[in-house]
Amino acid sequence: MIMKVSVTTLNLSDLDVDLLIIPIGKSLSGAKAAQIGGPIGEALTTAMIDFDGNQGESLLCYPDSGRARRVALIGIGDQELASRHRLREAGAAGAELSMKTKAATVALCVPDSGLEAEFAGQALVEGFMLASYAYDRYKTQSDESKKIPERLVLHASRDEKSARRGGERGRVESEATITARDLVNMSPHDKTPTQLGKIVERFGRKHGYEVSVWDQSDIEKEKMGGLLGVNRGSMNPPVLIEMTWKPTNAPNSHPLVLIGKGIVFDTGGLSLKPTKDSMDHMKADMAGAAAIIGAMEAISRLDVPLYIIGLIPATDNRPGQDAYVPGDVLTMHSGKTVEVLNTDAEGRLILADALSYAQLYRPELVIDLATLTGAQVVALGSQVGAVMTSEDSGAQKRLESILKAAEISGDLLHPLPMFSHYGDALKSDVADIKNIGNREAGSITAAKFLEHFVDYPWVHIDMAGPSFLKTPLPYRPAGGTGYGVRLLIEFIREYAFPKKK
Repeated sequence: MIMKVSVTTLNLSDLDVDLLIIPIGKSLSGAKAAQIGGPIGEALTTAMIDFDGNQGESLLCYPDSGRARRVALIGIGDQELASRHRLREAGAAGAELSMKTKAATVALCVPDSGLEAEFAGQALVEGFMLASYAYDRYKTQSDESKKIPERLVLHASRDEKSARRGGERGRVESEATITARDLVNMSPHDKTPTQLGKIVERFGRKHGYEVSVWDQSDIEKEKMGGLLGVNRGSMNPPVLIEMTWKPTNAPNSHPLVLIGKGIVFDTGGLSLKPTKDSMDHMKADMAGAAAIIGAMEAISRLDVPLYIIGLIPATDNRPGQDAYVPGDVLTMHSGKTVEVLNTDAEGRLILADALSYAQLYRPELVIDLATLTGAQVVALGSQVGAVMTSEDSGAQKRLESILKAAEISGDLLHPLPMFSHYGDALKSDVADIKNIGNREAGSITAAKFLEHFVDYPWVHIDMAGPSFLKTPLPYRPAGGTGYGVRLLIEFIREYAFPKKK
């Protein structure tokens, strides 16, 4: 999706656009119309009888004269309490009106609110661009009801430079999120592990970060028994994708490492999944990998001054060839042995090898993202991911930082406990640990499994629910959502530029 985004301070009456969108609160609706004046103000004053400014309310009117051919009011509720989330939803409502009216050029006003112009501008652009998304790669005919605007103009009546910064960041983060959505929505036959590696190599050349793709022989030399074990049932060899962003001004000599689960399709292996509402969505089992790819794009485009490594272990999980079976014992990269009792608990096996390998970097922090457990969906639903971390002296600070980024980005998280007794469910009679616990606390026992392979500060995010939706939300479509991209970027921005207390 290509959309030009610019910022202007012209008078609203001088904006030559197909659609002018004005987000406005319920306490200011009448005053705003009078303030605008001219044919636009007159049209709004006439139409205001049907508009109260409540959140989610919208009104479309057609001025008798003036340069804007249509004007829309979008309600944001109590204007002084307008949050990033409300403004994203306002931007999304504007996008829906834009597509409904087939507007090619759209102006979107940054409202006076409790938010700084930078953050308000970013949120509006994100909501508008993310709601304008449509995946049509495999469509033979375009959907005219989804005609995406060609140009978005952000109108700033205050603090133009801040609004411009926010608008540009919103554009970059939205495009990176769309990259992740496209990867998730792509047909599995177009994103085998080898193909995914080539896609990332192209992205690296385009955006300026280094990419190294390990083939099967490299993985065998590194003795990644989890990744190799899961891959045994596949016709396609595994890869490990390593992305490096190391600007000359990076203050950290040891990297922040991001790891994404890259199961490009998951049948469940010999522990075969049912098809309806399960296997039929499993092209999305690499959404964690997609989030890392999208985040690396934004990190490089925003020139974030941090040394960052991205790792993606990639394979599919199928029941063919020499597929691994329940009862197999795998020797992992770390040397630890794992008894396999369910071949559909495969994501933790490939992540464990990547987590173990990450120790070689002596990282400052490692964050992994994975569509790891159905238990996460049962516990938290489709709009909130689960976050867990080792319960050491730094746990509270890590959780506070990632939860703050979740609130800012709208990629919501809720913490789950990691008490030591949860690990008892992984005790094995024949190996060091087994790859699955019991029915209780499935998301937590999966995280406790991963914890066996880390010796550094670590955060685990289980995003099974919010990564792929059956029913769309205001700026999240059905299908791949790109969850995790903006979460990581906001976390990393704060990590790179911590605000003084």
